[in-house]
Amino acid sequence: MTSEITGITRANEGIQGISWNILGQTYVPKHHTDHSFSWHATFPPGTFVPPHIHPDQDEYLYLLEGKLDFMLGGADAQATPGDLVRLGMGIPHGIFNKSDQVVKVLFWVSPTQKLYDLFWGIHNLKEQTPETVVALAAEHNIHFLPPPPGA
Repeated sequence: MTSEITGITRANEGIQGISWNILGQTYVPKHHTDHSFSWHATFPPGTFVPPHIHPDQDEYLYLLEGKLDFMLGGADAQATPGDLVRLGMGIPHGIFNKSDQVVKVLFWVSPTQKLYDLFWGIHNLKEQTPETVVALAAEHNIHFLPPPPGA
């Protein structure tokens, strides 16, 4: 793996200086082992992660700034600073910044599985089209859901 367990990853820094562009958001990895992976995410207004499923990972979000809307297992929810959002493995979820403010979030997953490699793959795509992102995600065992009828 790419980072050590013990140490400090400083504010505004990622491991090995990495910063990814993922679906219009900026992800900065903070920690990466086989057991867990964490990253700081900045969601500009109007950006989102479409509904998807992690069949073999639990995912968590700790909101630092702003407000996010969620689709959690078919229900709508919102989170604000200080809230911890728990997304259990196998539960469909989508993440949306519907506000006019930048949102900052600390994410982590456990176990890491193939998510770190997926983010590298998405970041390195020449063009992040829905079709290419969905296909690449499926190769890394993250499964995007089809859009609802009429969307």
